Amino acid sequence: MDASAVMDIGRHALLMVVMISAPMLGLGLMVGLIVGIIQAATSINEMTLTFVPKLVAVGTGIAFFGGWMISTLVDFAKGMFARIPLLFL
Repeated sequence: MDASAVMDIGRHALLMVVMISAPMLGLGLMVGLIVGIIQAATSINEMTLTFVPKLVAVGTGIAFFGGWMISTLVDFAKGMFARIPLLFL
């Protein structure tokens, strides 16, 4: 196995991490920003006001995007297992 194969596997792994985590991070960011703007406008500084909506949004996102996330991860794992015999040639 040479350095280019290792770099290629690492690049694919990082791309999978970004693709799988992006929907949850995006939802958490949007909800946090909206709640932060509302808190700044009303001068309410309660910490649970930011936590609970983010938790609900990320949970809903997992329910909505979960099937796609699992299938993407399974396809990636199948591809990595299929590459194992080719790595040591």
